[in-house]
Amino acid sequence: MSSPAERYAAARRKAAQAAQFPALDEFALELGFDLDDFQREACQSLERGSGVLVCAPTGAGKTVVGEFAVHLALRGRPDDPVPAVDATTPPTRRKCFYTTPIKALSNQKYHDLVARYGAEQVGLLTGDNAINGDAPVVVMTTEVLRNMLYAGSSTLQGLAYVVMDEVHYLADRFRGGVWEEVIIHLPASVTLISLSATVSNAEEFADWLVTVRGETAVVVSEHRPVPLWQHMLVGKRMFDLFHDADAARKHDVHPELLRYTRETARRLELGEGRSAGPGAGRRGPRWRGPLRPDIVDRLDREGLLPAILFIFSRAGCAAAVQQCLAAGLRLTSAEERAEIRRVVESRVTAIPGEDLSVLGYWEWLDGLERGLASHHAGMLPVFKEIVEELFVRGLVKAVFATETLALGINMPARCVVLERLVKYNGEAHVDLTPGEYTQLTGRAGRRGIDVEGHAVVVWSPETDPRHVAGLASTRTYPLRSSFRPSYNMAVNLVGTVGVEPARALLESSFAQFQADRSVVGLARQVQRNTETIEAYGAEAACHHGDFDEYFALRVAIADREKAIARQGQTQRKAAAVASLERLRVGDVIRVPSGRRAGLAVVLDPATGGFGEPRPLVLTQDRWAGRVSPGDFTTPAEVLARIRVPKHFNHRSPGARRDLAAEVSGTGLDRHGGRRGGRSRQVTGEDHRITQLRTELRHHPCHVCPEREDHARWAERRRRLERDTEELRERVSGRTGSLARTFDRIVALLTERGYLAPDGAVTDAGRMLGRIWTEADLLVAECLRRGVWNGLSPAELAAAVSVVVFEARRDVDERASLPRGPVADAVDETLKLWGEIEADEAARGLTATREPDLGFAWPVYRWARGEALAKVLGSGHEIDGEMPAGDFVRWARQVVDLLGQIADSGGATTELRSTARQAIAAVNRGVLAYHTSA
Repeated sequence: MSSPAERYAAARRKAAQAAQFPALDEFALELGFDLDDFQREACQSLERGSGVLVCAPTGAGKTVVGEFAVHLALRGRPDDPVPAVDATTPPTRRKCFYTTPIKALSNQKYHDLVARYGAEQVGLLTGDNAINGDAPVVVMTTEVLRNMLYAGSSTLQGLAYVVMDEVHYLADRFRGGVWEEVIIHLPASVTLISLSATVSNAEEFADWLVTVRGETAVVVSEHRPVPLWQHMLVGKRMFDLFHDADAARKHDVHPELLRYTRETARRLELGEGRSAGPGAGRRGPRWRGPLRPDIVDRLDREGLLPAILFIFSRAGCAAAVQQCLAAGLRLTSAEERAEIRRVVESRVTAIPGEDLSVLGYWEWLDGLERGLASHHAGMLPVFKEIVEELFVRGLVKAVFATETLALGINMPARCVVLERLVKYNGEAHVDLTPGEYTQLTGRAGRRGIDVEGHAVVVWSPETDPRHVAGLASTRTYPLRSSFRPSYNMAVNLVGTVGVEPARALLESSFAQFQADRSVVGLARQVQRNTETIEAYGAEAACHHGDFDEYFALRVAIADREKAIARQGQTQRKAAAVASLERLRVGDVIRVPSGRRAGLAVVLDPATGGFGEPRPLVLTQDRWAGRVSPGDFTTPAEVLARIRVPKHFNHRSPGARRDLAAEVSGTGLDRHGGRRGGRSRQVTGEDHRITQLRTELRHHPCHVCPEREDHARWAERRRRLERDTEELRERVSGRTGSLARTFDRIVALLTERGYLAPDGAVTDAGRMLGRIWTEADLLVAECLRRGVWNGLSPAELAAAVSVVVFEARRDVDERASLPRGPVADAVDETLKLWGEIEADEAARGLTATREPDLGFAWPVYRWARGEALAKVLGSGHEIDGEMPAGDFVRWARQVVDLLGQIADSGGATTELRSTARQAIAAVNRGVLAYHTSA
């Protein structure tokens, strides 16, 4: 216990602080808990009048600093009111805007602030909602504030503070530039509060903030308010990753964990060696880790629920819930089940019953009632919101989620489980970065509820505990700018400040700040690479002749062979597509490869024109589903025909059994007596390859005994030369790169009539300045050329969808379109895109993304009032039906663009009216619920 003298000294210090920071003292008394040191430091800087950048882990309480800015705005300082217009008008109240990256966060923060300050003091502005927008405190998405700044909105009058929550979103490659636009364009009188996750280059970001915003205090906290314990689950045994905190700092893995994993791996290796009989020498029994139901049951027994189990696959998340249900897991009491059902039924009343069946509602509700759920972007938004609410309330105990949950709203758990340390990033399977690992495991440990949080990594033979220790102990999450000028930004900047000042503003961006700093390091790397290339060249030299010439022949042969292989693959795919398009109901075919290989009968030829043909078939193994050209290495051949009942129900097990028996009764060979495996195309030898191989054999270096050694050094040199050339281009492109890009954009816009030769913004430019979409120039051109005029509401929705939709994965085939006006409008859009892309290529600009036709059929059918089941089945998806969540998300984007067209000065009166009708047609069923939610 402290002495009276120490208590007296502490009281004196507290009184002095209260006198120096009276607003903070008032605020702290209202909180009901003591401020952490980093929170107090940041709030004190704010009360002094400085901007502030706060970097702290998830759940550390960064938002308290943002809420203090709200308190300052509402409190007002008597010595610093916004001046009155005249003696009879009272001074304007000071305002605070609280910005968030996503609508869900905005809604959550709005409700928090309303509960604290009252509905009359707080407003909300998102793409969906506008509530009390003139309030002194307004919560909004960052894009809304950006649009206000460009439009010179009167709502900005009296603005004193802007809180940018989750400011590390400026690294997002799609939306990150918006954060920099706001930071650069905010009036100098506005104090900026930036709240970020822990990043390794906070000082660099702060240095930039000082250059564009003035005095900015940097407050960094690595301390987690709830300690995080790291574990590994090896089979049925759970180990601590580190022995103690000191070992964690040194990255020293727990010795017992290392010993056990090595022993387990050795046993697996020995298992391979012991394989006897015909299979000797092949791989032994594959490692089977703990089953998902067993993991959840283990967490339940050890008191580690609620838990989030990260599985980097939508299908994997859904399968995990089904596996737990099949295992009979039940994590809830009777009272909790009743409350779960009450919450769910109150939230889904607006969704039609037939749509609920299509969405798998009853299976989903069964999982919820047992305390189990999945959470991923393919789910209907309202389903995700219900899962979030039930999890936060402790009613749902285990959620299987993709990594998107780590970027979502506040949803902490006691424990986080990582099934793998590899995820698919849309292009390839890549390892988790330390920043991603920190972000995912940061969910573990609920402040004020849990004494400690727990992160569990499931071990497999590919997982090295030392690698996990490195991920857990590293705080490398550098903030990288994704800012680049767009057409919309250019006309808005030029219209606001003029061409030259606009260029100067771009040069003050964080992107240019980082680029200028990085050039020095890149130039050093170029020099090192050049020296290494010379050394490789010496190793590749051959005394028989010019090895560079010989190696160039080898490269030319390899390139030609790859080109021919690609051409053959395209031809085989086209033949498979053509053969599937000719199929009819009752045709018996053979699926040559894949999981469904064998005989199958066609139930539905699917020739309705929804992209590539995907006939519905029933295999002799009683599986019913759609096959695609990817399942056919050779064209589909009709081997026989059988009668399919007129109203055949492929969902009926009995009906499937009977028809599958008929397929087997044809007497056809299941595998077709494949001789020699895959069929080979008999083609003549390519003349160019023959010529190159002749030159290769006659080259003097071909007889060199060290030829392959020379070739390895030459290949290393070739790769390094290619990498070095890329580095040189980056060096030359980075200095002043944004200003150069801006100049090219201005030139293109001037040529197309959006800017006048003297730099003034034309009527077309003002129209472009109010189009907020990635394909802004393409949309503007479509409006100017009247591409969408004369369409019906459903046709307009389908036509505009091609400029907003982007498939999750590349599909080789072009999706089909509704015939007639939609197809004509899309053809015109593609022609315009081709013209724009040619102009961009000529000027060295990043190309506008090619229109994607994959959403045209679903949104067209939906706008015509067709059933959800039919709509989801018409998507141009590789994996079958379009997920409901994806459908809602893209439909919302179509509605957003239709809203911009309805308000556009560049659209005809008729087109604006049609756009409003299209919005009404799309906003029904699950869309209408989502709009009102």
